[in-house]
Amino acid sequence: MVDSKRIKALVVDDEPPGRQRIRELLHEEPDVVVIGESTNGVEAIEAIRKHSPDLVFLDIQMPEVDGFGVVEAIGPAIPTVIFTTAYDQYALQAFEVHALDYLLKPFDKERFQTAMERARVAITRRKSEDISERLLSLLLSFRAEVKGPDRLVIKSSGRVFFLKTDEIDWIEAAGNYIRLHVNSESHLLRETMSGIQKRLDVNQFIRIHRSTFVNLERIKELQPWFHGEYVVILQDGTQLTMSRSYRSNLPELLGKSA
Repeated sequence: MVDSKRIKALVVDDEPPGRQRIRELLHEEPDVVVIGESTNGVEAIEAIRKHSPDLVFLDIQMPEVDGFGVVEAIGPAIPTVIFTTAYDQYALQAFEVHALDYLLKPFDKERFQTAMERARVAITRRKSEDISERLLSLLLSFRAEVKGPDRLVIKSSGRVFFLKTDEIDWIEAAGNYIRLHVNSESHLLRETMSGIQKRLDVNQFIRIHRSTFVNLERIKELQPWFHGEYVVILQDGTQLTMSRSYRSNLPELLGKSA
């Protein structure tokens, strides 16, 4: 039988390493007991309804029913939730839910303990109703979103700051990351090119290469190049290559003929 004074925690993640990491960290928290694990959203919904945990570590990105789907299904009875995910595209929404916390993988022990302290406060003060309202508000905001956010969350040198997408000059692929060029600075963001494309205003950004997006307002000049390619010159003098396979995008967006 679980000690009523201990925090009952449920771990939800579709990837075994994610669940194991949280289990290991929770093992060092004497006032917490893990009452179960779920590998998907459907299992999580059933476990929450059956065991009524005090705290749920909930992965956002899961097949079929994601973390937001779990919140939607449980409704007002949702317990205290700490979101976990490897994708920071949800960070802005999570940061705006002040009563909750958000762990971006990979997170360290110190960051985890900070999240636990916030969860303890929420549970002790019995703010479940307030948390539920905020979660549901977050859910509605997320579901109603018809285009990508106009701000990105950037983590750099221990800082977290917001970057408006219209401030970006151009974007390039950088391995498992993308590099955002803003004036004379650049910032790395863990995201794919296809992922960032969904978050950009299609009327402002154009893909000119499989590894390059550019802000239309920053384009100064186009110069024909070899084999049907173009050199795209930006206002700051940066020269980028528009490959032949993407050159049709520009006249379409500018409303001009090729």
